[in-house]
Amino acid sequence: MTTKTASEPFAASDNVARMRASSTLAAAQAADAMRAEGLDVVDLGPGEPDFDTPENIKQAAAEAMRKGKTKYTPVAGARELQQAIIEFYEQEFGATYERSEVAATAGGKQAIFNAVVTLVNPGDEVLIPKPYWVTFPEIAIFARATPVFIETEETDFVLTAEQVERAITPRTGLIILNSPCNPSGRVIPREEFRRIMEVLTERGIYAISDECYLRFVYPPAEVFSAASLPAELRQRLCIAGSFSKTYAMTGWRMGYSLANAEWTRAMLTVQGHSTSNPNSIAQAAAVEAFKGPQDSVAAMLEEYGRRREWLIRALDKIPGFRCIMPEGAFYAFPDVRGCLKDEIKSSEEFADRLLKEEQVVVTDGAGFGAEGYIRISYATSLERLQEGIRRIRRVAESLA
Repeated sequence: MTTKTASEPFAASDNVARMRASSTLAAAQAADAMRAEGLDVVDLGPGEPDFDTPENIKQAAAEAMRKGKTKYTPVAGARELQQAIIEFYEQEFGATYERSEVAATAGGKQAIFNAVVTLVNPGDEVLIPKPYWVTFPEIAIFARATPVFIETEETDFVLTAEQVERAITPRTGLIILNSPCNPSGRVIPREEFRRIMEVLTERGIYAISDECYLRFVYPPAEVFSAASLPAELRQRLCIAGSFSKTYAMTGWRMGYSLANAEWTRAMLTVQGHSTSNPNSIAQAAAVEAFKGPQDSVAAMLEEYGRRREWLIRALDKIPGFRCIMPEGAFYAFPDVRGCLKDEIKSSEEFADRLLKEEQVVVTDGAGFGAEGYIRISYATSLERLQEGIRRIRRVAESLA
């Protein structure tokens, strides 16, 4: 570290200077700024449900406050929450975990951060399939590892074991998997996921399975957690889970990790010196989310399914658009390269045109490693989706 004078401007550390700001958060900020100006914004950018947190979960939080559960908890989370997570995975997926393998975190993002920074060393390679959630490569970069991207467009964005095997080098230490995928909505089939884990196990490579959208899967695709794999395929696996999407709890900041006891201890060392324990009241709400009625999850999934069916049909009718049917999550990821002509040369410029001319917020696919695509969230009402598509069509037709 060099000594700086008082007059020198602030300079971010090398670790942070290499990182890029989140494109999804940038889209949210743009929408907020336009709404503040009184504009009628159609915001198709948010990665959060438009539903309210279920009432039983809110009541559990209120009861926790009344009972004085407002103190620190263990860094790994309250015993009740750890047990609720263990029971959920046993009931839903037949998986067995011990408390020493479970940690509650301040959102799924912290679970992924903890897992990456406790595992990789400078120069290690982290495999990241494209398209990816914008945060994956930035965490790897922060940890001074090298992100190595796996192209999946040839398989319509569904990762295969063959693609993983081709990407492995002697420096590969970790892969980050995400199914259902943000932004594409694609789901890795159960047997393919198992084959991927077999390849990784054979090569001694660790894996993080980001299961943020675990329950939001549309038939005939199946809900699948890597926790259901045989124990020998889970020795180097960390599952990063979240309450944010499934239970409309984005603002509560509650997630968790499931990993072997040694890895979990290392993650708790990091967490103990960063955020300590997650919010105690949010933990009580999370216990109720897993142990209480699950009808709200089914209701949200049904409504997302209705929006999905309408939206993909509508997108495929827009000149220059092509969109694969998402199997999970709540995003469409259309290919807009048919709209990129003389005056518009990138998906970033296309998204910017939508924003400036029609006040429609979408997220540029380049931020997810897929130039020529845009991400559209259908976690908004069908009425607003329809208005957004009308506006998008006007821009696309003007470019045809």
